[in-house]
Amino acid sequence: MSSTNHDRPTAGELVPVKFSRLTRRGVLLGLSLTQLITLAIGGATLIGTFYAGGGILLAYTAPIWVLAAALTWIPIAGRPIVEWLPIACWWLWRTTGGQLLYRRRIVAPRPVGTLALPGDMARLREYTDPDTTAGMIHDPHAATLTVVCEVTHPAFVLLDPGEQERRVSSWGRVLATVCRSGRIATLQVLERTLPDSGTGLAEWWATHGTPDGSWAADTYAELIDRAGPAGERHATTLSLSLDMKTSARQIRTAGGGIRGAAAVLRQEMNTLVAALRSADLSPSGWMTPGQIAVMLRSAYDPAIAATLERHGRLGQSLATAGPVAVTETWGRLRTDSAHHAVLWVSEWPRSLVYPGFLSPVLLSTGIQRSFSLICTPMRSDQAARDIRKKKVEHISDQAQRAKIGQIEDASQTAEYHDVLQQEADLTAGHGILRYTGLIAVSAPTIEELDAAVAAIEQAAIQASCETRLLVGQQAAAFSAAALPLCRRV
Repeated sequence: MSSTNHDRPTAGELVPVKFSRLTRRGVLLGLSLTQLITLAIGGATLIGTFYAGGGILLAYTAPIWVLAAALTWIPIAGRPIVEWLPIACWWLWRTTGGQLLYRRRIVAPRPVGTLALPGDMARLREYTDPDTTAGMIHDPHAATLTVVCEVTHPAFVLLDPGEQERRVSSWGRVLATVCRSGRIATLQVLERTLPDSGTGLAEWWATHGTPDGSWAADTYAELIDRAGPAGERHATTLSLSLDMKTSARQIRTAGGGIRGAAAVLRQEMNTLVAALRSADLSPSGWMTPGQIAVMLRSAYDPAIAATLERHGRLGQSLATAGPVAVTETWGRLRTDSAHHAVLWVSEWPRSLVYPGFLSPVLLSTGIQRSFSLICTPMRSDQAARDIRKKKVEHISDQAQRAKIGQIEDASQTAEYHDVLQQEADLTAGHGILRYTGLIAVSAPTIEELDAAVAAIEQAAIQASCETRLLVGQQAAAFSAAALPLCRRV
């Protein structure tokens, strides 16, 4: 997804940007592969009926070609029926196999180095880097090694326009650095709200306050003691995932195995830290296994988050950081102490917007949510091949529509212009990334969850974005949206 600048700004002026559209071009004439297969089955049945003599055979075969036409063109929630079939079939398979329920076996011991997480995340392994003491999460099936860093930064919306534009440009250089590496599988930016335990206010008062027994000092201390735990705070983390398949040669040179992969990942970690500091972001160090365990436990059990923060030694084991129970339904997820729902940002702003356009979503108060931006960098050669392929497909589709007399609509023209803009950005030295935005909303009850989801959907509308509930895949979506493990849906 690329951004386009239309006007050259003056010094100190904030530059609006434009996002690329989500491509809906399809394989042929706007139809996807599944639509073409379904349409081919219906067309072959209808043509065969005519060759066989038609007549009463048309009535006998009508259920086949009428159903094929309905599956191909009738939409449900903005998606053709045929594209819902894989999701529905996978849901039925998981339902019959009992995969929608997870209960931890608290008596059976877990293998050393594994994570107590549900579903396919049970295959994840933990590794502590001896040089940086950072906790690294290894996915043996996807061949990735992931590390997490907490980042602190000033409030972006409170900065002046010139400073905002400078920080946006600096963040663009950070993303370009990730793209040029060629060894990074995923970069995840996770911004979440947490119930504040009041320790930050208490520490500030202990450092800067003057408890001299006066009325003002006593009132301020009492206010901190009462109102501190009732507030909320924002935490931002960056997760970096190394592609062990792409980095196989460097890993063998570094000694092979997990140790070699950790050595290669350390190089990427140092590069990212240097890029973040040049962008005026303050990395707080790479998170240890204990800190990652607290994040995982807080995501599944939000009611215990403030207690874990207040008592720094609790919940520091990844072997016990997962949930005790998980129940997945079609549109929600129930874990230890909360109900969750995950929304997908299906459309980014189509018009020009300023960099702080997500503030209605990120600054919404009274709602416990996690916003995850999953960035998949593309190497320059791979991005160039992909752009050339898209250009050829657009031109061939345009020629095919001209032959059959179909009119070119504005959305198809806009998609082609987006491809040309991506090619121009790539030629200018910028990186190409694929973005996925996910919002996980949590609440203690179903009624509060529905109200929170409605509020987030309204905030997304104010941010010029479109969101959709990821039905039938809430468990996988929650692991990608609320956990800093660079998971994908």
